[in-house]
Amino acid sequence: MPNPKGNPENLKSFTTDRDKPLTGRLAFRVTEEVEAKVKSLDNYPEFCRQAIAKALSELEGSGDEII
Repeated sequence: MPNPKGNPENLKSFTTDRDKPLTGRLAFRVTEEVEAKVKSLDNYPEFCRQAIAKALSELEGSGDEII
């Protein structure tokens, strides 16, 4: 019978070596093809973070206002 309280390994607190914690969340819709391509990448969440950061820095450099 499975443990009703879950796996004790999952109850340990998460630590990171990042300067700032990743507490914000974003959600947006994409086509199934884009989703499949992105999820096929190794460490796709980090890929998405870097892609968004790069796009934002390009916007800042172009003089466009970021809201």
